[in-house]
Amino acid sequence: MRPDDPRPGPGEVLTSRPAARPTSTPRQLARIADRLSFVYLERCTIHRDANALTAEDTEGTRHIPSATIGTLLLGPGTRVTHQAMAVLGECGANVVWVGENGVRFYATGNALTRSSRLIEAQAAAWANRRSRIAVAREMYRLRFPDEDPSGLMRRELLGCEGQRVRECYAKEATRTGVAWRGRRYTPGDFASSDAPNQAVTAAAQCMYGVAQAVTAALGCAPGLGFVHSGHIQSFVLDIADLYKTEIAIPVAFEVAAEDEIDVGPRTRRALRDVINKRKLLDRCVTDIQSLLGPYAPERSPDDEADRVALQSDGDAELAAGVNYADEATVIW
Repeated sequence: MRPDDPRPGPGEVLTSRPAARPTSTPRQLARIADRLSFVYLERCTIHRDANALTAEDTEGTRHIPSATIGTLLLGPGTRVTHQAMAVLGECGANVVWVGENGVRFYATGNALTRSSRLIEAQAAAWANRRSRIAVAREMYRLRFPDEDPSGLMRRELLGCEGQRVRECYAKEATRTGVAWRGRRYTPGDFASSDAPNQAVTAAAQCMYGVAQAVTAALGCAPGLGFVHSGHIQSFVLDIADLYKTEIAIPVAFEVAAEDEIDVGPRTRRALRDVINKRKLLDRCVTDIQSLLGPYAPERSPDDEADRVALQSDGDAELAAGVNYADEATVIW
């Protein structure tokens, strides 16, 4: 097992009885920006002890506070109980079943927000061609603040992005002394790549997990991308790419420069430490809100109550739970 958390202290005992308590409100739960970026587990059984997760294998049992998890990555050989999934869903943690060296998205927890404000803003910005490319330009500006993408069309944005990424590979190869022969990898065949390509792949997949966790927690639609398109995780890929050249690629090359053994696990652990040190989750939340905020309706995004309204004419909203039938005005 390769958990990202310390072993239990003296006197801690594993039990299988879940605690009986009411469901926490989003405000009572740890904010996504305050959580661990991700926790990776493999070849163990995940259960629930009170309101914590337990990971048990032949080496013992580790306790993980469930409300501090952004994404739980379940690697090969893991078994998870119904009670463990229940507490993860209640806490809004993202759960992803992964391969030993790659990430595939199979499941996700509930969003921490109860408001549709950001997903409405995302849909409004995505549905209009002008605002869609405006968001894409702003994403490029976040990635490369020394350039002005104003006026660039999509093919020009993609060309500039490709050139900057290529330059980043060359720069990191020179800085770390790693022999770089270009980005080459075969999907589904991690071991066929050389060490630096394995590290880049592992780093990218971990960044996708982090972006998925934040996207899910904020209640955004993962499929409505502004740069990527046609995939159920398009927006997740958009967000993950914001930090590719700044964080993911440099960490990958540093790990590859150290050793060619166990590149995937070492990249994952190194990236986790950098993400937590730089408070990337907090920054990711801020970036998504700044990208979509201009298109959001005027409504408090921090409302912890389950607010449901009914749409009326002229974009007006009416209170739900009220019967508005009036025989004098109903037309059959």
